[in-house]
Amino acid sequence: MKRGYLLVFLAASMWGTLGIFAKYLDGFGLSPFTMVFYRVLFALILLGMYLKLRGIELSIEKERLKFYAVYGFFSIFLFYTLYFYTVTISSVSFAVLLLYTAPVYSIVLGRLVFGEPMSREKLVALVMVMVGVLLVNGPGAEVSTKALIFGLLTGLTYALYGVLAKLAVRKEEPEKALFYTLLFGFLFLLPFADFRVPTGAVPYLFALALFPTFLGYVLYNHALKEVEVSRASIIATIEPVVAVLLAYILFGEKLTPSQMLGGALIIGASVLVHIKEEKG
Repeated sequence: MKRGYLLVFLAASMWGTLGIFAKYLDGFGLSPFTMVFYRVLFALILLGMYLKLRGIELSIEKERLKFYAVYGFFSIFLFYTLYFYTVTISSVSFAVLLLYTAPVYSIVLGRLVFGEPMSREKLVALVMVMVGVLLVNGPGAEVSTKALIFGLLTGLTYALYGVLAKLAVRKEEPEKALFYTLLFGFLFLLPFADFRVPTGAVPYLFALALFPTFLGYVLYNHALKEVEVSRASIIATIEPVVAVLLAYILFGEKLTPSQMLGGALIIGASVLVHIKEEKG
């Protein structure tokens, strides 16, 4: 196995723990804003130390700051807060499966914004996701309409995250781009965070910053030096599988047969889109 593939697998597995940490922190009474705030704070400290060790300068053109303000708002403030909130009002499994509706939004945005052609594979993926969402939210799902709406909004912001990330790394190194995105996300979160957190929650907050945030993205960026982006994206679809398995082991969350089928369709649609990108 190529080292790059292993790094993608490890990064995606770490991302799969996001909802798990959110569930544990919800038990301490922390709001999604506070969870994300401390995640970003600790991640900024870790990333700043990493960049200094690597000798990467943090200087950036002034006109790029507006871009990172937008990037930080959608990709950190909105995306992670919506995702953590969906986890707290539903389940890890439900939230992560709706997160993976993102490729469908990417298809629609690509068509509307960039005029990209609507291929047969993209249409099939759209149908797969729509049917998958219906099955995930079908009989026996025991989730609210609010959870469905916020889950779908999470998928939308995740898609925007991907689009903005591609624009960011055209001019800045990935780690530097991540630093400025986190920095602006931190500023947006500042007015909404509760600075008083239970002592028992601190190790979980630090682990949330270390594993799925700092290490996850550093490993993935290193993997991209050896593996094509499209192939890495396919391997990264292990994330929802890891999340669902951990939710079952740690919290006893179970999916109905129809939800499992729906989840398979959603993840399958994501793989289909990325395979098409690789061929293209």
